[in-house]
Amino acid sequence: MTSMSEADALPAVPAATVGGVPGGQRTRPTMRHVAVLAGVGVKTVSRVINGEPNVSAATIAKVRAAAESLSFHPDLHAGNLRRADGRTRTLGLLVGSVGNPFSGAVHRAVEDAARERGIAVFASSLDDDPDREEAAVTAFLRRRVDGLILTTVSKSQAYLLPEQRRGTPLVFVDREPAGIEADVVASDNAAGAAAGTRHLLAHGHRRIAFLGDRTDIQTAAERRRGFLEELGRAGVPTGGVPIIAGLHDEEAAERAITALLTGARPPTAIFSSQNLVTIGAIRALRALGLHRTVALVGFDDVPLADLLDPGITVVAQDPQGIGRLAAERVFARLDGDRAIGKTYIVPTELIARGSGEIRPND
Repeated sequence: MTSMSEADALPAVPAATVGGVPGGQRTRPTMRHVAVLAGVGVKTVSRVINGEPNVSAATIAKVRAAAESLSFHPDLHAGNLRRADGRTRTLGLLVGSVGNPFSGAVHRAVEDAARERGIAVFASSLDDDPDREEAAVTAFLRRRVDGLILTTVSKSQAYLLPEQRRGTPLVFVDREPAGIEADVVASDNAAGAAAGTRHLLAHGHRRIAFLGDRTDIQTAAERRRGFLEELGRAGVPTGGVPIIAGLHDEEAAERAITALLTGARPPTAIFSSQNLVTIGAIRALRALGLHRTVALVGFDDVPLADLLDPGITVVAQDPQGIGRLAAERVFARLDGDRAIGKTYIVPTELIARGSGEIRPND
C-alpha cells in the first residue's frame, strides 16, 4: 500500500477538479494519484489498466472507481516522447462519417490547417452512435491530444468538463453541444432549409415532401423546422405535408421515396435534408422516370450533382470553411485565447442547377 509520505510528495489534484466544480487547477491526474486514492500501489494500477491477470475483482473495482472520480485517462505516450511544453503536437477530430463527403471535406480542411503548424490529426467516425462518441473521445484523450474538434450526438457533452477545465481546447462542428460552453462552428441549418423551401414555392409547388434524417439529431431537427416555418410563412397548411424522417442512408431514402411517389397523392416536389438522402432521391426519381417531372432540392451538395441532367439544385454548405475555421479556433485557444465560447455561423448557398426549377404539371 502507498505510504502517507509518498502521497504527500505527489502533485496535488485539487478537490475542485475531482468533484467537478469550476475553478480547479489544470492538472492531469496520473497513475500515482489513482493509486493513492484507491489505496494500492502504482504497479497495481498499471496492471488493472492494462488488463493483466491475477488482480482481484475488488481491487479492479477500487482502481476503476478512483480513476473515474479523477477523470483519469491512461497516457499512451512515453514520457520521453512528450515535448518540454507538455504538448504532443496532435489534434483529435471526430466527424459524422469519413465516408460522407461533407465529413471528408471537413477532415481535409482541418488536416491542411494543422499541417501548416506541424500538427498531426487523429480522426474517427461517429456514425451517430453515442457510445462510439465517448469511446472515440476517450481514445483521443489517452493519446494526450492538444485539442479536440468534435461532431457529437450524445444528449450531453458535460463529460468533457473536466478536460476543458484542464485547458484542453474544445471546438464543436456541425452541431451545438449540450451541458458545456465552447466554440461552435456550424451552418445555419434552419435558414438554409427555409431558402431551399422558398425556392420550390417560388416555382409553383405547394405539395412538397420533406425527407429527413433522425429527429434526435440537432441538424436534422433544425432543417425540418426551417422547412415547416417557410411553408407556414407562405400560407401553406403543414398538417398534411408528407414528412418522412429517420432516413440515414441512400438505400432507406430510395425505398421511402419510391413508396411516396407511387402512392396516393404523390408530391410535386421533394426537399431532402441530407446529402445521402438526396442520393437516394436521385436514384428513386430516375428509376421511376420522374426526374424531369418531380422537383428536387437537397440540403448539402452531392458529388457530380452538376453533371446530371437535370443538375441537382442544392443548398450547399461550406465544409472546407467549417473545418478551416474550427482548426483556427483550436489554435487560437492553444495560443492563449481564454474568451467565452462563441458560435460561428458559416453561410450556406442555394445553387440552382435544374432539378429545383421543375414546375408542377398541374
